[in-house]
Amino acid sequence: MRRIYLVRHCKATGQEPDAALTEEGVIQARKLADFFADREIELIVSSPYERAISTIRPFAGRYAKAVVTDDRLRERVLSAENLPDWQDKLEQSFIDLDARLPGGESSKEAMDRGISVVYELLDRPERNIIAVTHGNLLSLILKHFDDSFGFEEWKGMTNPDIYELRKPDDAGKVMVKRIWQSKERQ
Repeated sequence: MRRIYLVRHCKATGQEPDAALTEEGVIQARKLADFFADREIELIVSSPYERAISTIRPFAGRYAKAVVTDDRLRERVLSAENLPDWQDKLEQSFIDLDARLPGGESSKEAMDRGISVVYELLDRPERNIIAVTHGNLLSLILKHFDDSFGFEEWKGMTNPDIYELRKPDDAGKVMVKRIWQSKERQ
C-alpha cells in the first residue's frame, strides 16, 4: 500500500510566498512532527512557499529528512486583481473548472498541476510520502479523486489539515480519507 499524506500548511501570517507561520502555526508544526513520528516517512515534498516548508521543518529536522521543493505544489492564484468578492469567485471556480480570472489560473489548470505531482509520487518506490501544499490546490487535488469535494468542503478545511491518499499495490483505485485536522477552522 502506498500512502501520500497531503498536508495543508499550518497557520501563517499571510498569503505571500515568504509569509511565516504564526506562533500558533509553529506549535502546530511541532504537533505534526509528533503525528508523523511513527508513519515511516521516506520522502517529503513541499511547496516552495515558506509557510509550507516551515510546516514540515520540525519533522524533517527531527528525523534528518530532506525537504524537496516542487513549484507545482504552490498555491493557486485565483486572480492577479484584488477581488472583494473573491469567495464568490472561488465558489464558482469549483463549478466551472475552466473559468479563469485576469492573471489567474483556472481550477482545471491548477488541478492538473497538482495531480501531476501526485501521480509522479504514486509511481515512486517510496511507500510513505508527505506532500505539503495549500488549501485551494489541496481541495482541487481532492476534487480530482472525489468530484463531490467542492467549495463547502474547502471552507471546512483547517490549518493544518491532513488527507491520506492510499493506493493498493494491485494498482486499485486511489482512496482518500481525512485523517487529521485542527480543532479550529480557517
